[in-house]
Amino acid sequence: MTCPLPSLDQLQPAEFDAGELFSGQTSGRMVKGYQSPCLHTPTWDPGYLFHDAMREVVVWFLDPTDPLYVFGPTGSGKTSLIRQLAARLNYPVFEVTAHGRLEFDDLVGHLSVQDGSMTFQYGPLALAMRHGGIFLLNEMDLLDPATAVGLNGILDGASLCLPMNGGEVIPPHPMFRFVATANTNGGSDDSGLYQGALRQNLAFMDRFRLCEIGYPEPEAELRILAQSAPDLPDGLRKTMVDYANHVRRLFVGTDDTTSQSIEVTFSTRTLIRWADLTLRFQPLARQGIRPIDYALDRALAYRAGHTTRALLHELTQRMFGGDPPADGQNANA
Repeated sequence: MTCPLPSLDQLQPAEFDAGELFSGQTSGRMVKGYQSPCLHTPTWDPGYLFHDAMREVVVWFLDPTDPLYVFGPTGSGKTSLIRQLAARLNYPVFEVTAHGRLEFDDLVGHLSVQDGSMTFQYGPLALAMRHGGIFLLNEMDLLDPATAVGLNGILDGASLCLPMNGGEVIPPHPMFRFVATANTNGGSDDSGLYQGALRQNLAFMDRFRLCEIGYPEPEAELRILAQSAPDLPDGLRKTMVDYANHVRRLFVGTDDTTSQSIEVTFSTRTLIRWADLTLRFQPLARQGIRPIDYALDRALAYRAGHTTRALLHELTQRMFGGDPPADGQNANA
């Protein structure tokens, strides 16, 4: 395996016009990045359409006086937004997904045996601090608050001390950035939608600048579907976006027509998958199987219980017309 460190050592800082980079219009406001990508830089997706919340994150990149905490519902694109901003700035990203058993040593590094001798392996936080990358901590609200508090000094700009590596001290690189993402705002989950989310220490949360991200506007998702599934009729794409937003309202319990809530929701990536599978399964129409229902099961509904699946297919009948799928039709076709 090729060692990534030489690539990180060769990073050269650069400045970009923020407006020109993200909107194509010169703004005169400069944002820091790197001249070229490295092995840890996310892959640039040229078809990615930026969220309205991009403006808030770009403003943070312009003046990152505090670490950033991005929260919002599942599938709203929190992590992909950070990755794609980093890709355009050629920023290396060191990404970790939090869980209840994650320990501080998992972030900073540990001793391991290599070629018969003990060697210190730097963790993602140490690498980001040393080389000037983004440390991206996903699912931050699943982290044990006692572990999270251990990050307070780092969030305040202090150096990282590595006692297991002879007391090595890593001062934060001027380009080091800390970003956390979560489904909640750190105050636990009152909705019951996100099992395992923990209330974080108030002093810990006070160190972050907060940014809330919702689902993209319908117009934005229509543009995304027009790019990803251009062979679908315009009217069908619009109904699919309306359907996804209806399901999202059921998920969060804000649908005015019913008090019922469901356990699954549509992310934009699930919407794209549904559109793609609907196209792929078009030949099934000759067998009397509705491709849109068949594709819905495989894109989303199979994750749900039987009651929710029935509700989802009832909703497709109401919004797309036609007969509901026969019992067992989708599963056995």
